[in-house]
Amino acid sequence: MSRIGNRILEIPAGVTVDVSDDNTVTVKGPKGELKNKFNKNITIEVEGTTVKTSRSDDTKINKSLHGTTNSLLNGMINGVSNGFQKDIEIVGVGYRCQVSGNKITLNVGYSHPVELIIPEGLKAEANGQTKLSITGIDKQKVNEFAAKIREVRKPEPYHGKGIRYADEVIRQKEGKKASK
Repeated sequence: MSRIGNRILEIPAGVTVDVSDDNTVTVKGPKGELKNKFNKNITIEVEGTTVKTSRSDDTKINKSLHGTTNSLLNGMINGVSNGFQKDIEIVGVGYRCQVSGNKITLNVGYSHPVELIIPEGLKAEANGQTKLSITGIDKQKVNEFAAKIREVRKPEPYHGKGIRYADEVIRQKEGKKASK
């Protein structure tokens, strides 16, 4: 029994879900449109304002695809209705970020500034010099780009400097002790 796979998804007002013959799902909403092709072994049924997924048999691959398909559909519906946001903090003396056009410029202790191009479909907004906010309708793209930014200077455990997610907790380590 799959609790996630058997979950019935509610379609909010203003959002439409269309399933084609080759199991391609198109979700349209106020923020945009997302399209994804799913495995044929998972049946996707749209009934009124609900979406239900079911699997053809109980093989191991179909069981895992059942929950995954339901979660991806839930992410698509939430994305076109509410959108997704990932907040990033930059911690360190002299560390800062700047957004100009479709580029993010990061000054994080290297001899040169690091420039990253914002992918299409995403928006980046600098809230001051040390806070950055990534928004978009595709959850995977938002989280992937936030991880790419974090990868530039990961937070280090001794002083806590680096780029981190706003909700991330960095465990501080104790440094070397001076000998007597």
